[in-house]
Order: sequence, then C-alpha cells, then structure tokens
Amino acid sequence: MGDHYPRVRVAAVQAAPVFLNREASIEKACRLIREAGAAGAKLIGFPEGFIPGHPIWYHFRPATDAASNRMAAQLFANSVQIPGRETDQLAEAAREAGAYVVMGLCEKLPGTFGTMFNTLLYIGPDGRLLGKHQKLVPTVGERLVHAGGYGDTIGAFDTTFGKVGGLICGESLNPLLIFALLAEQTQIHVVSWPSRFQKGGTCCPERAQLSGRAVAAMSKSFVINCIGAMSDEMCELFAYTEEDKAILADPTASGGSCVINPRGDIIAGPLGPEEGILYAEIDLAEGVLGKIEHDFAGHYNRPDVFHVTLETQRPLIYRREGAAAEASTATLTDALAEADGMAPANGMHAAHD
Repeated sequence: MGDHYPRVRVAAVQAAPVFLNREASIEKACRLIREAGAAGAKLIGFPEGFIPGHPIWYHFRPATDAASNRMAAQLFANSVQIPGRETDQLAEAAREAGAYVVMGLCEKLPGTFGTMFNTLLYIGPDGRLLGKHQKLVPTVGERLVHAGGYGDTIGAFDTTFGKVGGLICGESLNPLLIFALLAEQTQIHVVSWPSRFQKGGTCCPERAQLSGRAVAAMSKSFVINCIGAMSDEMCELFAYTEEDKAILADPTASGGSCVINPRGDIIAGPLGPEEGILYAEIDLAEGVLGKIEHDFAGHYNRPDVFHVTLETQRPLIYRREGAAAEASTATLTDALAEADGMAPANGMHAAHD
C-alpha cells in the first residue's frame, strides 16, 4: 500500500481589519475562522498584521506628522500580547472550527512600552498555541514601529496532514529564509501580505503572485497567498494628497489572494478587490513528484559545497547579575523569556530543542 499523502481543504482570508481596533478585529477574525471552518477548511491563513492593522500609512503620509504619530501610538495600544486574553479568543474560534489558523498580527512584548513585532501566530484545531514567527526584517515604513525578529521563531510545525510554515510579505523573496523552511520539510507555506505597497511600486496582487509562484516552484510546496483588503476608513486615514486618494481607491491595486501548487500554477483565485474567503483542495502527493526532480534541501543540493546555519539563540538586550537579580521578576529579560515561550523550540519541531 505504501505511504498516504492526504488531500486537505485550505482557505485564504482576504479581508480588512477593523482598523486599529483590537477587540473588533479579533471579533471579525473569529467570525471568519468559524465561517471557513464551517466550509470544511482545515488550514486558514490571514493577511499580514490583520490584528489590529498594518502600518501602511507610512507608504503615503510623512513619517512624523501628527496623524502618523497618532496611528503609531494606537497601533501599540491595540497590539496583541502572546499568550493573552486576545489569543484565548482566537484559540477558541480555531477549536470550534476544528482548523489550524495562521494569524497575522502586531505583537507587543509583555511588560514593555513601544516594542512591537510583525508576527504570524500559529494555532491548532484543539485551540493550542503552536508557535509564532516574527518577521526578521521590517520593510520600508514598518521599520518605524516594528522590531526585527530572530532565528528562534523560524521553523515549520507539524499538523495532522503535513508540515506548515509561514512567511510575511517581503520574506517570500528571501532565499535563505525560504531554504530554512524548505530544510524543515515545509509542505505548505502560508504567505501573509498587506493590502497595499508604497505608491509608485509594484501593486500587491502582482508581487504576491510573482513571489508566491517562485516560492512554490523552488520549494515544491503549496503556497497560500493571503492578501489584506482596504476599508473606506483606511483609505481616508492614509491619504495625504488627492493623488493618494485615487491610488488607494484603485481596485486593480487590491486583492489577489490565491493558492499555488508545487509546479507554480495558480489553482484557486486570484480574488478581486472585494473581501472574501478563497478555498482550495490540495493534494500533498503533488509535492512528492516535484521533489523527485528537484529537492533543494535533499538530493538536489551539495552540502559539501555550501550549507545554511540557522542561529536560534535570541540575544539579550539587558541582563541583571548578582544576588539582587535573583529576587527581581520585573525585568526586560523576564519579558523576553516569556515571549520566547512561544518560539518554535516549545512545540513546533524538534530541530530547535
């Protein structure tokens, strides 16, 4: 009989958050999770920074004007602590849906004020938090509000149907990061995207398709591209000039969520600019055929010529030493240690143990 490679129904959520409103965005996310689960999806991906929104305003507004500063402060006030009350709500929705969820959100470190990460949170169908990935290098305006992640949150996690990993926007163009997930035997990549790029650049649907097809072809894995949507409120807040209003209202620059097979073919989507949930039935056996030909983390590579080392030790920014340190619990080191509890080493895979 041999080994069995299952088929699985996956979903890409294309939606706008309730911008800079954590509680309302979580409520919307839970509703979408339950809807996708009721439609049979066993893996549900969300856009970049869905809770409570992504700092796209920096693509249009001056970095230090009053509106940008106000939105940056609101972003932190509405960002998510992992674990916490908000993640409990998401976990309960995943449990009710009976599905794995990959959620894009803005994460704050416990006990800190101002430090945020662009994060993907992984949740199991039993409601357990499986791990997280913090974007390694913030892109363009994100650098004004997001810190860069470290290697301790890079990895794939086990599901009942195969290995799943995640990438955030520009990371899908990072060959070393893609290789790291490939070496972890990722079979499905969930790639989260914002709703817009900077004006004058490539539109989001075009870039997501180009990058997603490249990731699929290199990794011989399925790619679920999850792209954000724009609400009227977001368009109004982001526009700095009349030209901005026209750009933000352009429907051809929105949408594009799609599912791509290991050959690089789009098998579902792309969606238009509207909000929606895109579904696809994927057959993981298709990845086997691709890797028989090109397995870049296996027989189709030369480890004697080059190899990649992933550093999983997170550096400390502050350390207390001496007797007083043993009695202190309210330190940044403690906050980092608590945050590290959601790193891949605590349940995503054994490679980082």
